[in-house]
Parts: sequence; structure tokens; C-alpha cells
Amino acid sequence: MQDKLIRAIAHNGDIRVIGAQTTNLVNEGISIHKCAPTAAAALGRMLTAGVLMGSTLKSEKDKLTLKMDGGGIAKGVIVTASSDCKVKGYIGNPDAHLPANDKGKLDVSGIIGKDGSLVVIRDMGLKKPYVGQIPIYTGEIGDDIAYYYTTSEQTPSAVGLGVLVEPNYTVSAAGGFIIQMMPGASEMVADILMYRLEEIPSITQMLSEGKTIEDILKLIFEDMNLQILEEEKPEYKCDCSRDKVEKALISIGKEELQNIVDENKVEEIACQFCSTRYEFTPEDIKKLIAEI
Repeated sequence: MQDKLIRAIAHNGDIRVIGAQTTNLVNEGISIHKCAPTAAAALGRMLTAGVLMGSTLKSEKDKLTLKMDGGGIAKGVIVTASSDCKVKGYIGNPDAHLPANDKGKLDVSGIIGKDGSLVVIRDMGLKKPYVGQIPIYTGEIGDDIAYYYTTSEQTPSAVGLGVLVEPNYTVSAAGGFIIQMMPGASEMVADILMYRLEEIPSITQMLSEGKTIEDILKLIFEDMNLQILEEEKPEYKCDCSRDKVEKALISIGKEELQNIVDENKVEEIACQFCSTRYEFTPEDIKKLIAEI
């Protein structure tokens, strides 16, 4: 099943909806980072959240970054997304894994930890990016993002994120949704919606049963006039390049670069997001020094 992101409205515009099935891009991300099961679930949820939140950006040049570090053995998760549904990310410790929690689920909260914060950075090309930060609420990621929207942006939101990891460390289903009540929306409609969200199966269960993200949203918004506005294909895509790495090296200054030359070794730099490796010989470094 292909990955897909949907933007929609419901109840005559009272509700904004973004939903996505992200199984393929999550599998690519956890394969790059060689994640253990619980780490795979954490990174997969964050990648899905990044795609959903990034799709709300206005300009194609805008970037959204999510950072979550609660002091747990995951050692933090960072995801960057753009308005065109491209996303990349990494987890500090891809080997992070714990026994199942008391609900029999992968203990994402356990590896994330709760002694830290969720940071949301929106870079919209201004002098300073917008930065929002909240203390970690549960460490389950979806609840924390809902808490962020409600407290930092005063937008009551429901966030569902799910990643089903198989014994062979692959993901058989991943997806999520963000549902937001618009100003002036009826409290009764919000109550009905919350009841439905509590009663339906998990998003991973529905996806693994063959339901599409459209099917899931139609189930949630039955009799609420769901209108699908746009569809896009999300994907895991890193925008690193040798040119960007060269600029990063130049930024450390002539003295540090000269130290690298003096060691007379090949410098190898790996991208954190996609593991692509870039090699720089002493001669390459000398050329960079000449540009400073």
C-alpha cells in the first residue's frame, strides 16, 4: 500500500483534519538507522508527526523541526519536515529497547523519558525561527504533540500516531492523524468526536486490516460531512549534499581546518539523517581553506 497524506475538513469547516499512512517512509527511516523495535516505534511516530505537522507549512522553503528528549535511553529524537511532505530524522540511540509496558505495547515512553521537553521549531525564512517548547507530558509522542497544540498554540487537538513493529524489526503499519477544532466550533461536536476516538480501534490495527487512511477518516467523521481537499505522497528524503558539508566545514574556521590538514588523514563525515558518507582528503581541506 502506498504512503499517502490527506488534508480535509469536516462539519462544515469546524474541524481541520490531516491524516497519513506512512508505512513505507517509516520502514526506510528505521532501516537506515538499524533501529531496535522500541526505537523503531519512537522514530516512526516522530517521522509521522513530522509529516503531518510539516504539511501545515505555507511556503515550500519553510522547515519544521521536532525535537524530543526526556532523558531516556533513546537519547533524543529529531525530525525535520517540509511543506511538500518530505521528512527525515534520527534517534540518538537506535538500539534503545525495553520490555513491553503494562498494556503489552512497546514502551516508547520508557525509552523517551519524561524529564525533558518537546521542542517545535518553525523556520519560515525570517531572522529568527519560531520556537515552541513544552515539558514532556507522557513521552508517548502523540499525547505530547496534542498537549503542545493545546497549550502553545491554543488549538484544541487530538493526535493519533501508531507504528506496528514486527518480530523481524520491520514495520507492517504506520500512520497518524491530527484533528483540530476551529474557533467557534461546537463543544458538543468536540465531545462526540472525542467519544468516537476513544471507541475506534488503534490506527495501526485498522491499517494492518487493510483500511486506508481515507477509510479511517470516514469512520471517524461519519455523518460529519468529511471533505477531502488535497492528497500528497509523503516520503523519507534527506537533502544533504557535499556542498552543504563543505559549508559546514568552512564554518569551523581556518585554524581547525589546518589542524585537520596537519593530521594528514582522510576526514570522513557521515550525515546523521541518511548515513551518506562524505570523504575529504587533505588536498580537499586545503581547497576549503583557500576559500575562507
